[in-house]
Amino acid sequence: MTGPKWQQIADKLRASIADGTRAPGSQLPTEADLVTKWAVSRPTARQALTALANEGLITSRPPRGWFVRERRPVYYRPQAEGHSVATSPEMDSFMGEHSAEGRQPRQDIEVAIVTPVPPVAQRLRLEPGEAAVVRRRVRYLDGEPFNLNDSYFPRDLVAGSEIMDPAEIARGANRVLAELGFRQERVLDEFHVRMPTPQEVSRLALAPGTPVAAHIATGVTAEGKPVRVVHNVLAGDRHVIVYERPMPPIENTESSDHE
Repeated sequence: MTGPKWQQIADKLRASIADGTRAPGSQLPTEADLVTKWAVSRPTARQALTALANEGLITSRPPRGWFVRERRPVYYRPQAEGHSVATSPEMDSFMGEHSAEGRQPRQDIEVAIVTPVPPVAQRLRLEPGEAAVVRRRVRYLDGEPFNLNDSYFPRDLVAGSEIMDPAEIARGANRVLAELGFRQERVLDEFHVRMPTPQEVSRLALAPGTPVAAHIATGVTAEGKPVRVVHNVLAGDRHVIVYERPMPPIENTESSDHE
């Protein structure tokens, strides 16, 4: 092992987490234990533990100490929107095998009229200063915030509709849009993997060093009019993105550069 002592300690602990020696939820040695075992100062021991916390591997539970983080990820399916069932038996089996059972979901919803940030305004093709309605949701499992779902709509399209009400829409905002005459024919999906903004850190109670995946979906009518932009922010330590796609037919050619 090479490098500074704090790095050597962190490498050793990280390896024991990766190989399962230290199971999720198990307690790590205290700073005092590390000081004794490695013959280092307390600040050095603390630096090693802080490095692992910044990587999202361990968490502090004062006054008990440091513990390996327990992960029960949610399987996020972008293609599931608008579908009440899985798109194939294989996907249904996969989701059944990996779904977390017995977890308690809830969500907080708020609605506001805003001048959206330029990236949202551009996707909705709004004029400068034109207002939008945003439905902001924080989704929880077992009391822990898991993801953010902020949906933006041109204000003129949804004024007076259920979308303006900060309550759950049982049949979904997409159906409300369709009833208003703005049925979405296609959706453009974008994924951005990045570090969170300070606001996202606060809303999702993210540990230091936790990245997020931002899924931006823009819904467009048959006439090409964008009517909805959804900004989903997924905590990187709490999600697995699962996407099922059909394979194109195999062309009957003698040679190909693709497998």
